[in-house]
Amino acid sequence: MYNLQLIEERIVSISKEMGLSKNKLLINTNLNKSVFDNMKKGQIPSVDKIHTIADYQGCSVDYLLGRTDNPEINK
Repeated sequence: MYNLQLIEERIVSISKEMGLSKNKLLINTNLNKSVFDNMKKGQIPSVDKIHTIADYQGCSVDYLLGRTDNPEINK
């Protein structure tokens, strides 16, 4: 289905480009640390959480989910 490692890598990579840590990203998006903790346990974040992160990072949900390698497609 979805590669949770890839999702986390893309979120972290864009965050670093923005000069943000994972924790700062979560604070800025009003999300809980459980987003990353649950991914490590094999749980995909809700659509709302992925959408919130994608909007904040200025990329598409499809990019974060690994459905495309272009962060601008379906933005």
